[in-house]
Amino acid sequence: MEDNMIRVSVTDREGNVHELDAPTDMGMNMMELCKSAELPVEGTCGGMAMCASCHMYVNSSHAIPPKSDDEEDMLDEAFFVEDHSRLGCQIHLSNELDGLKVELAPVGN
Repeated sequence: MEDNMIRVSVTDREGNVHELDAPTDMGMNMMELCKSAELPVEGTCGGMAMCASCHMYVNSSHAIPPKSDDEEDMLDEAFFVEDHSRLGCQIHLSNELDGLKVELAPVGN
């Protein structure tokens, strides 16, 4: 794999696993990566942690920076929140996240 590329695994809401190559030198986050792969992630607010439409579960033990107050507030309003819930827009792609495994959270009504 190239220096500035990692591989992440995204499980969609139907249980299908998508292995995605992700650039780490473009300032992208998981929401943007999922959208670029045409996975069903809304990102309604454009990645500002002002909605929870990119809610996902982190299913690997990678060290991800702690949740900001804004992210915590949005997750408080989201459906199906678990201890390992994160907003995809707040997971910034870096070389340390190679092998990251996430699952798209169910959509609430």
